[in-house]
Amino acid sequence: MNIRFTTLGFALALAAATSAQAAAPFVKSQAPGVFRMMLGDFEITAVSDGTLDLPVDKLLKENQPGQVAKALQHNHLHLPLETSVNAYLINTGTKLVMVDTGAASVFGPTAGRLLSNLAATGYKPEQVDEIYITHRHGDHIGGLTVDGKPVFPNAVVRLDKRDADYLSAAPAAGKGPDGVQLAAKPYLDSGRVKPFDGATDLVPGVRAQPAYGHTPGHTIYVVESKGRKIVFGGDSMHVASVQFPDPTVTISFDSDSSKAMPERQKLYADAAAGGYYLAFTHVSFPGIGHVRPDGKGYTWIPVNYTRLP
Repeated sequence: MNIRFTTLGFALALAAATSAQAAAPFVKSQAPGVFRMMLGDFEITAVSDGTLDLPVDKLLKENQPGQVAKALQHNHLHLPLETSVNAYLINTGTKLVMVDTGAASVFGPTAGRLLSNLAATGYKPEQVDEIYITHRHGDHIGGLTVDGKPVFPNAVVRLDKRDADYLSAAPAAGKGPDGVQLAAKPYLDSGRVKPFDGATDLVPGVRAQPAYGHTPGHTIYVVESKGRKIVFGGDSMHVASVQFPDPTVTISFDSDSSKAMPERQKLYADAAAGGYYLAFTHVSFPGIGHVRPDGKGYTWIPVNYTRLP
């Protein structure tokens, strides 16, 4: 036996084994934030804009001391709460509609992922025909523009006139336009902001329904096809672990909590009774599911993952 070659062979084998067992590097990125489902003849696509870390214990108005902390702990969550920012696409077969547009850069670098995730949906911004804004807050309207330029060059923007009025209002004395007004400006300048007043049929199968309170014009969008239904509830929900068990908990972001709370209660009760889907901006992505009555509150049942042909 040739000892030299035997030793060399052993060394090569050891090196190969060591190489094969070397740890793979961390990827350090999430998969594209896209989820798709069919609703009758309509295609619904959830698109993640990222997340925001929120001090929800300071924002929510507890009914009992420690209510928020206890609810978070029960659901293995912690503060600040990493909170989803979701947008949605509705393809009716004749129109491609987007519900809300995310935050862009309005709230920092952890959001503003809408465009990169939109690319993974197979759709392009120029294909969006209409954009339905649930309300005028920055994490819903900020994604209309990037660097002052419209992201959706062919889209008409629809929202309730009570919130639309704010977009074109004169800034306060000594101040310039805020981020929301700047995001809407190119669409206003080109005449592509088309407000509606209260309950309105928008495109076949999609209608706007007032849910005022969180903002003066906060609106939910009802979508129906072939007997199936989903309601896009905007900010009728902020913290699922707290506000599903207790829908009476309000948040400091509300312009009028005395109106927002009963609208939330009505939405949940109707959805539970009707067995239809709800979709929310700030429920963990994709933010789609059902509610089931549970005592004085509700249990959230996330949508089941379903393959598509």
